[in-house]
Formats: sequence, structure tokens, C-alpha cells
Amino acid sequence: MIKPHGSAQLTPLYVDDATRRAELEEEAKSLPKLLVNSAAASNAVMLAAGYFTPLTGYMNKADALSVADNMHTGSGLFWPTPVLNLCDDVSGITVGSRIALLDPNVDGNPVLAIQTVENIEELSAQELNLITEKGYGTTDSEHPGVATFTSLGNQVVSGPVEVLNYSYFADEFPGTFRTAGQIRAEIEKLGWKKVVAFQTRNPMHRAHEELCKMAQAAVNADGVLIHMLLGKLKPGDIPAPVRDAAIRKMVELYFPPNTVMITGYGFDMLYAGPREAVLHAVFRQNCGCTHFIIGRDHAGVGDYYGAFDAQTIFDDQVPAGALEIEIFRADHTAYSKKLDKVVMMRDAPDHAKEDFVLLSGTKVRAMLANGEDLPLEFARPEVAKILMEHYQSQ
Repeated sequence: MIKPHGSAQLTPLYVDDATRRAELEEEAKSLPKLLVNSAAASNAVMLAAGYFTPLTGYMNKADALSVADNMHTGSGLFWPTPVLNLCDDVSGITVGSRIALLDPNVDGNPVLAIQTVENIEELSAQELNLITEKGYGTTDSEHPGVATFTSLGNQVVSGPVEVLNYSYFADEFPGTFRTAGQIRAEIEKLGWKKVVAFQTRNPMHRAHEELCKMAQAAVNADGVLIHMLLGKLKPGDIPAPVRDAAIRKMVELYFPPNTVMITGYGFDMLYAGPREAVLHAVFRQNCGCTHFIIGRDHAGVGDYYGAFDAQTIFDDQVPAGALEIEIFRADHTAYSKKLDKVVMMRDAPDHAKEDFVLLSGTKVRAMLANGEDLPLEFARPEVAKILMEHYQSQ
């Protein structure tokens, strides 16, 4: 099986040993407490679940700046985005101490992890601006990822963590949330050698369904990992439970049995376009996937990124050999009225725009909210029904 990124084996930071976890929970009662933000909490979950292999905790200022600037830590590890515990108030926290990190996303703010504080450093306005510009390609406060990042604070609390739980993800999505190690174990159990991964924060329409099938056939993969982001999104995006139900119905009815694994991971969307596409590739390599689909405007939002910037970054900025996973580069996919099937637009050069069934997200949401059926060429009716019920309940 493909090796994890930067390591011979996964390095999940969840404390699996029950005795040790109980000791830490007892220790946490007497430790200084830090209520972290959702971004830091989701970073802890990803560290716990092995998706951030081989990281051992939150980055310090030097590593964060280096990663932002050139996608390498100070030690030379290839990594595309800073993994930080940022906050405004560090009163009561001292270098060398251990602190209990409280979960902002669970009622009562239980202890999520214990961190050993190696450094407390302040990011200047110029340094924050550098990380924002390099990571998101913009400093526009209207960008949802930029708006979130610049609201987190400028104090960098770095150091290793021991994570005690998976926040709300394991409880709210028991049938879907999986760690990188669990996915690897399932791939091994199924005997899959080649696995193509598909990232989604949205429901899957006909074009997405066919794209997965095209990629699987093109690389001769044994199976497809449909891997849903389960964390926080921007306002207006479809909630994870609705997406989960819609995707499961699509796979049940329209994919051959035992060719798809439906899972999810606990991370908040960054909307960072190209840099996040590279991060997504790291996640899937750590899951054991050999190929990863990157399509048009992957992880993008609005008009901040070029249509294929998330593909060309692998040519321009990812050093050869930095990742073992291979990228399947997809074009915009849509139903061709001429050919009576879903195609990649690049494969239909004789088509005009009106030869495709194309609907904007705004149009789709309006149709669903009004109880109008989506075209069969655009969405499977069983999927559309689930989405319509959601929009009409709002």
C-alpha cells in the first residue's frame, strides 16, 4: 500500500490506550484551560485521526511562515498550509507548561486535547498578511477563508498534542466519520490496490458521479473513496447530514456493489483553492489512496482562483517526489445533449455552451426551494428529492 506522507507509518495523535487517556483526563482537571477556536479544534481532530501525518502538533511561527512561503517546514518537510493554534488571549499560559484545550464545538466545552506549550509567539500584522496572501492567494476580507483566518488572533501557541477524542464528528456521523487508519484498514480488507479519491463538500450530481466512474476506469482503480468534509462550511452550503444522505442514495442506486467507500473527515473548509488542493492530496495519501481527482476550481470560492490553478500548482510548486499520490486532472464535467451522456468539456471541442445541460448553484437552489424538478441529465431524481426536502424545510 502507498506510504503515508513523510513517514513509514501513520502517526495519529489520538490517545488510543484507555488507561493513558483516563490519566490525561484526570490531569486536565488541574491544568490551565484554553478554549480554542473551531479551526484549531479541527486541526486537533485531523492530528488525532492521522490525516496530518507526520506532524506531531501545532506549528511554531517559523514553521508557519516557512510553510506559507515555500510549502516546507524548517526541517524540510513538504507541507502546503500552516497548522496552527491561534488565539487572542494567552494569559495564564506559559512556555513549558501543559494546557487543556477545550472544544468550542461541543456543548459544555469538554477537553479535546492536552498540549505541551513549546512556544508562545506573536505574529505581526505583516506576518499575518504574508500567511494570508500566500495561503489564500488574496487578503480580501470578503473571501470566507480569509475572513475566518484573520479573525483567529495573532498569538501562536505551538507544541505537541495528545488528543482525547474526535470532537463531535464520531458521535454525529458514526456511519461516515473515519480516521486515516480506519480507511487504510478497510482498503486492505477489500484487497484494493489502486484507489481513486474524490473530495466533496457538496452533494454529488450526475457530473460528479460520472467523473468518479471516468477516473476509476482511466486509472484502472479497484475502488473509489468518496471522502466528505464534515466540518464547518460557509453560510449557504449544504449541511453534512443532507450531503451524506444524498451521496449514499446515489451510490446505492447507481454504482456497482463494492466499488465505493463512503467516508468523511473532521476538518473545517479553508476555501484556499490551490494550496488546499495540495493539502487534500496529502490527506488522501495518508488514507492509502493512490490517485486523487482534482477538477475545475477545486476547493475554490467565487472568482479568486483560475479554473485550473489547483492542478497547475502540482506542476509549478510541488517538487518532484514530494508526494507519492498521483493526480487525476479533470475538466468541467456536464451532460452533452449531442452525445446523450456526461462528458468532460475538453473531450467535446465541437460543442457550444448550449449543447450542455448547465445549471448554476443559484439556479439549482432556487428550483429546489420552489419544488421544481431538476433535469434528469443534471441530477438523479432520488438525490434531487433529498435535496428538495432540505431546501423546502428552510
